[in-house]
Formats: sequence, structure tokens, C-alpha cells
Amino acid sequence: MNEDIRIHSWPCSYYLDSSKQWIPGKLSLTPLSIQFRAGRTGELLLDFHLSAISEIKKESSHLIFSSLTILEKGTKHWFSSLHPNRNVVFNILEHFWREQLLSRQEAGAGAALESSKGKELTGMLEGSQKRLEDTAKVLHSQGEQFDNIMRGLHKIEGDMDVADRLLTELESPSWWPFSTKLWKTPLESKPKEAPAAPRQEEGILLRIPVIITHRTDSSAKPGQLTLLPSGLEIRDCSSQLLHRFETRDVDDIWVHSPYEISVRQRFIGKPDHCCRLLAARMPELLPVLQLHFSTKIQFLEDALGFAGAGKSPQGELGASLWQAAGGMLGATADPGIAAGPDQEQAQLQKVSQEEAKELRQILQKLKGLALETEAELERQDEALDSIGSAVDRATLTIERQNRRMRRLT
Repeated sequence: MNEDIRIHSWPCSYYLDSSKQWIPGKLSLTPLSIQFRAGRTGELLLDFHLSAISEIKKESSHLIFSSLTILEKGTKHWFSSLHPNRNVVFNILEHFWREQLLSRQEAGAGAALESSKGKELTGMLEGSQKRLEDTAKVLHSQGEQFDNIMRGLHKIEGDMDVADRLLTELESPSWWPFSTKLWKTPLESKPKEAPAAPRQEEGILLRIPVIITHRTDSSAKPGQLTLLPSGLEIRDCSSQLLHRFETRDVDDIWVHSPYEISVRQRFIGKPDHCCRLLAARMPELLPVLQLHFSTKIQFLEDALGFAGAGKSPQGELGASLWQAAGGMLGATADPGIAAGPDQEQAQLQKVSQEEAKELRQILQKLKGLALETEAELERQDEALDSIGSAVDRATLTIERQNRRMRRLT
């Protein structure tokens, strides 16, 4: 159930206006709401939807204690003694509140009062098309990397041919009576290669706002995460680059929940660089991360627990977890409304001719993308075979030339 999911919880005190006293307990954030439970009795004293919030501010109660206030439908709620600190709680709550408001605005723009089944199907297929397009971008980038590797291997083979000719001349100098070659002048210095062209701007696969935590929970700050074909970039709220993880340098990606991950880069002789990222839009990013870092991503027990399959293998976690998370995000567009039988009947409308035409066009695009993806995968399989063969040939050539150079010394 959605109500059982907790994105984050913080110990704090809540000012209960009816009894004029501070009640210790725990403030919790779910994908759709904010809750507060009393510490001693476990009683739920507060539960309201994120969309009902008008304002979140940092204030001081009685001009002394630092507090966090949430204005909900004209009622101001006071929270104090927040752990690990007020700034962390404020940053996370404000992030999810703003993302929820943005999702409501996007969902409400041009939306009809009642969406038909055709519109729902169109939305689902458009989401699938976007995911497949993201996958195609990643595959295209991977194909370019394979092409660069092949060009490098061809250059190595050319250099090996030059080395072979030079070794042959050294093994049979001009004064050797059986040599038919004339004495050659010293080789001219090799012309310097032209400087490499400046790196072109990469295409951005996905960029989302995140809450960034380094090592301790007391340093959570807003920023943004950018997924590129070559790696991950983490920037602060001023767009200043904080850290760049190259794809080859990422050692582990731990998924704590559908909304929170950790990225780690290991070092020898100094501390590892680890960054924890929390985002309302993380369910959009995770499928692309799974494709881009398939061997490095790991779902922790807490993340598996969200899907109710704590013992399930990662491969079987599949779309159910992220569909559930995506569904909770989508539910923000129509908060507090339970799907009853009457509403389900109202949604079961016939698909119009225009909607059927649009669905047909999207399906054709999906088919084309799938065929292109299949062709690219086959091409990359062939490229991998060629790379393996070229590496084997280069290894044998280098070993043979090493033996010849040892004989010359």
C-alpha cells in the first residue's frame, strides 16, 4: 500500500495547538503526503497531502528555537528539534513538494475533465516510446565507443607494421653480405600529430533535480543530476560542477528505494568518493541507469521491500517496482481520490477513431525503434567479435616483436 511507503522519517517535536504543548514523535514523508505520529502512543496526529501545502518556511518559535513551518489550507504546523537538522528536512520536503506541484501543472495542462481509456493508453505508449528512445541513445553512444576502439586498434596494427619493418632492417643491416637493402639514412622524426579537436558537447540523456548528500545525513543540499552517454554529472543549485563520474570509474550504484540511490567510486590509498542522491523523479532515471550500468547497479533489501519481494532476484524485480513508484507519482495529479466502481465505469469509454489513429502511429514508431535497436545490437555484437580478434592479433604481434628485440640486445 502507498501509505506504508516512507521516503524519509525524522525525529522531531510537533506543536499541538489543541493542548498547547510540544509532542515528541516522528515526521514522515511519503510519495503523496506528510505525516506525524506521536512517539509514545504512536497516534497519527497529522496526515495531509503534499498538494494541500501552500508554503514551507524556516522560522523560530518564541524567537529562540529554530523551527520548520508548513502552511496547509490556512493552518500553520510547527515542527522543532528536527534531526539531523532543520536544513536537511527543509531541503527534502521542499524538493518533493515542488516536484509534486510541477507534476500537477504538467498533468493539468490541457487535460480534459475525464480522461478516456484511449488517452490512458496513449500516455502509457508515449512513456514506453520515450524509454525506448533513451535506450536507443545509450546504444548509439555505446556503438560510437566501439567504433573508437576499432579505430584505435587499426592504428595499433599500423604501428606494429612499422615496428616490424624497423626490426627487419635492424636484423639485416646494409653491410650484411646477404642483404639486398641499401643503407638507409636515419629515420626522420615523426611529425607531431595535430592536436585533438576539443571535445564536443554531449547529448544529455536525462537531467533531474536531486537532493545531494555526502557521507553524513547532515549535509543534504539541493542540486541536479545529469546522465550523459559518458557518465554522471552532479551539480549544485547554481549549476556549478561538484563531481563527474566517468562511466568506467563508477564502481557501485546502490538503490536504496525507488527514490534514492548511492554512487561510489573507489580509490587506492585514499577514501572512496560516495554520493547519495534523493529525487522525486528518480523512478524515471532508474530504468536508464539499469541499462547504462547493468553490471554495477545493485538493489538493496530496503528497495526490494518496496515491491514486497524482499527475496526476489534483481532480474525479476522488473517493472513492477518502478511502475508502482511511477503510479504513485502519477497519482499526484488527482490527489485524495480513490478509484471506486463508479469512476472505473466512467473511465471505460470507447476508444475514438482519432485516438486509435494516434495509437497506431505510436505503435509504428515503437516497432521502428525496436527494429533499429535490434540491428544496432547485432552490429555491436559483430564489432565485439572484431575487437576480440584484433586484440588477440595485437597481443601475439607484440609478444613476437618483444622476442625479436631481446635477441638484438
